[in-house]
Amino acid sequence: MAPGLLDLVHLTTWAVCAVIKLPQLVAVLRARSAWGLSVGSLLLELAGFLVFLRYQIYYGYPLETYLEYPIIIAQDVILLFCIMHFSGKTKRALFYALVFWVGWYMLTLQKWIIDLAMNLCTFISAASKVVQLQHLWQTKDSGQASALTWGMSAYTCAARIITTVMTTNDLAVLICFIIMLILNIWVTATILHYSKTKKTD
Repeated sequence: MAPGLLDLVHLTTWAVCAVIKLPQLVAVLRARSAWGLSVGSLLLELAGFLVFLRYQIYYGYPLETYLEYPIIIAQDVILLFCIMHFSGKTKRALFYALVFWVGWYMLTLQKWIIDLAMNLCTFISAASKVVQLQHLWQTKDSGQASALTWGMSAYTCAARIITTVMTTNDLAVLICFIIMLILNIWVTATILHYSKTKKTD
């Protein structure tokens, strides 16, 4: 039973992650605006995803436990480019790409660097959610922020809690997913709250 459940959780996670950022991308492209989205939040999220992917690869964890990360990273890069484009800051995207590329290689120069980065990854990823929450609270407007995207992120975190317990049992990874689950639910609820408030005004 457990291997069947594990395979099902992996498959649903991959399926969700294949389209996880599409609702957000569609909203931004339709509106031709990134209003309601925080660039800082997206940059922190991308940094957290890159550290997490590099950590999983470095320690040789099973591919099925992190296969969705290259897909999510690619979608985040496209979303970041769209946000930069609609904000008139397209050239700045090249700077961010260079920083992330250099960081990707520096992470594995020494074992202690990747271990420290993974421990900081929880804070980085949590900060990305808190920055988005703060942006929503300040503007009191969900703008183009997609509750569906954030809800799917909550699902993938819940799924990865299950797969982590069943495969690697890595405490740092497990803590990261638990905290991200809570924060993704919070962001989703906040987006829904402000989109309802906007409709009643």
